[in-house]
Amino acid sequence: MRRQIFAFAVVGVVNTATYYGLYLLFLLRLPYLIAHILAFFLSMTGSFFLNARFTYRTRPTWRKFLLFPLTNATNFLITTVGVYVIVDVLHAGNQFAPLLASAAAIPVTFAVSRVIMLL
Repeated sequence: MRRQIFAFAVVGVVNTATYYGLYLLFLLRLPYLIAHILAFFLSMTGSFFLNARFTYRTRPTWRKFLLFPLTNATNFLITTVGVYVIVDVLHAGNQFAPLLASAAAIPVTFAVSRVIMLL
């Protein structure tokens, strides 16, 4: 379990960096919520394969791939609401909002992904 948590954290850092790079790239042309949604879904695909290989050492299957978005449903909800609150309610700016909002979703994402990936 300790190794899985460590690997999940490393994959999470890579995934967050990928997400954030895509978010900033999309932000050049798109409104922040659309940039967030596109970056989120693209990085989620990469996260599936990295977690299958390195975190849970399991073979990626179509079933797991199709269920994997459930692991990020809560993450998506928490980060989207968080980004909205930080940007539109707190007026704190849109560049760092996703990083702050995603911190609250990490433990839930690990728990749900572990269940799905080890089916």
